[in-house]
Amino acid sequence: MKKIVIPTKLNDVARETLDAQAGYSVVQDAETPLAELARANADAYGLIVRSEKVTAEIIDLLPALRVIVRAGAGYDNIDIKHARKKGVDVMNTPGANANGVAEEVITMILADARHVIKADESTRAGRWEKKSFMGRELTGKTVGIVGLGNIGRLVARRLKGFECRILGYDPLVNSEKVREFGIEPVTMDEIFKESDYVTLHIPGGENNRGIVGPNFIGMMKEGATIVNCARYGVVDEDALRAVKAAKKLRYLNDVYPKDAAGPKSMTDIADIMMPHLGASTYEANFNAAQRAARELIDLDEKSDMSCVVNRDIPEGLERAYCELAYNISSLVRQISGANVPVKRLETSFYGTLAKYDKWLTVSVLSGIWNDFDRYNDYKAALNFMKEMGIELVNRETDDDKGYGDSMTIDLIVERPNSELKEYSIRGTVTEGVQTVSRIDEFDRLYFEPVGATLFCLYDDRPGVIASIARKLADADINIEDMRNPHNKRSERSLAIFRISDRASEDLLQTIKTEINAHAAVCTVV
Repeated sequence: MKKIVIPTKLNDVARETLDAQAGYSVVQDAETPLAELARANADAYGLIVRSEKVTAEIIDLLPALRVIVRAGAGYDNIDIKHARKKGVDVMNTPGANANGVAEEVITMILADARHVIKADESTRAGRWEKKSFMGRELTGKTVGIVGLGNIGRLVARRLKGFECRILGYDPLVNSEKVREFGIEPVTMDEIFKESDYVTLHIPGGENNRGIVGPNFIGMMKEGATIVNCARYGVVDEDALRAVKAAKKLRYLNDVYPKDAAGPKSMTDIADIMMPHLGASTYEANFNAAQRAARELIDLDEKSDMSCVVNRDIPEGLERAYCELAYNISSLVRQISGANVPVKRLETSFYGTLAKYDKWLTVSVLSGIWNDFDRYNDYKAALNFMKEMGIELVNRETDDDKGYGDSMTIDLIVERPNSELKEYSIRGTVTEGVQTVSRIDEFDRLYFEPVGATLFCLYDDRPGVIASIARKLADADINIEDMRNPHNKRSERSLAIFRISDRASEDLLQTIKTEINAHAAVCTVV
């Protein structure tokens, strides 16, 4: 019998599903501290948790442990690297909570628009302040959705009954797919300029920290509302605080740095605050519990690893090539523009890499979109691209070309005028060092895709390199390495500078204007 420990108040369906399956015995105990429970069940094969911290110490207390399932989407509470080191698969249940969060968004919007909370308090106190609680209707309003994953799309579906104009933005979803969702594809600027409500459904992390800042907040209509049920930190609270009263903006919030009691930084600017209740529904708890049990069973019976988030690298594949796939994909994504939708992804894996094409495709996709975890499997990658309307083409390769063990990644993206544009990059690993050998028409580059790199594409002529170097020096940025290939057919040149610090957007614009560049991009890999 395989013992499964559930140290949390999870819906009984998880235990019942496992009990009904031959070969499992379940210990469910939400009261005993996890460390104590682990010591008492050192023979446990599996662990199903919610928000409990599964540290390296906990994993070490369970020498027979082979699988951990997080009944929820995120898994920051689990030390996945130590789990991998110990041969433990970690899985999650993405999407199980999506409907709960989507309905919470609608709930908060309606509660705020009709003053439900304050009107209830007033009426209970014996007052009759009907004139003070004049509300607003959601029907016919314009709602902008930033992020069109599972939750964003469900929000759009729920809003259709209110006859809203629904705007949507997602840097990975092309406009054709957005329209299939019944959403009008627009830019971030248009969302913040035109929306009565802006609801956020984007990942956190450094890339999106403070993304809703002075620029976007300054564009908003008077009286507009921001709903943040996404991640703490994506809204610049100080920027909102500076203009909230003057513009009569509303802010509805359900996310915090820590899910714990204590003072909250946005108390003075949030019109509604909820204690991270998005996934706190009986249905979401049931779905996550049932999926957690089924995933564990499918892993054992069908070797289904589609939800494993910490897979190991297959035998025979060097880790450096996984890193290369991730890094050059991130590089070509940044060069193409991180905020333009991807229409098609084309890959070529040469030499011995061809047999690892499915594995490497996952690394490629995670480099293009940081929120797609590198430890997902090929099935999850295909499902993700299908949802986002991205076509995948893995080309057959001809080793007679002499490219050795290398890979080519092509992105076909949709420009603002719906024009399709292709960006291409090739790379390999030489003596353990990742190397980019080609970008678009510029071949034989041979530079390492690490650190901050400035790319300037311009019409070939003398004096340009000196102009760029001078602007970098004025910004106190040092040049550590450079390449400057020319293409006689296109009569264009590409200046590549490895620099000591990331170039700001203002500096990039200055350089672009100074040299009349087709493009000036600074990437960080």
